[in-house]
Amino acid sequence: QVQLVESGGGLVQAGGSLRLSCVVSGRTGSLGWFRQAPGKEREFVAAIGANGGSTKYGDSVAGRFTISRDNGKNTVYLQMNSLKPEDTAAYYCAATPISLVQTNIHVYRVWGQGTQVTVSS
Repeated sequence: QVQLVESGGGLVQAGGSLRLSCVVSGRTGSLGWFRQAPGKEREFVAAIGANGGSTKYGDSVAGRFTISRDNGKNTVYLQMNSLKPEDTAAYYCAATPISLVQTNIHVYRVWGQGTQVTVSS
């Protein structure tokens, strides 16, 4: 059974950086990061295929965030640069058995507990 544990969230000033990590136990395909702000729906942030060769990004984070995975360490990362107050949200790691990179939230079957990111202006 796949389990995901996120870490790395915190409070940062606008323009700063954070790196989120998600340790994965069990075999997975594509891995993704999603976020949810209070009163808003959960939205796609970034995803990476099973072999790490393909990545996708949400429009609001493209060029600022980078997703990567180290299969040897069973970990997926989200490097977040040039953070903005509107990036404030709970960030969730998610896994799907589909190998090709996936952006559709509905194909992700396993979710972590989330880590809070707060960006102050």
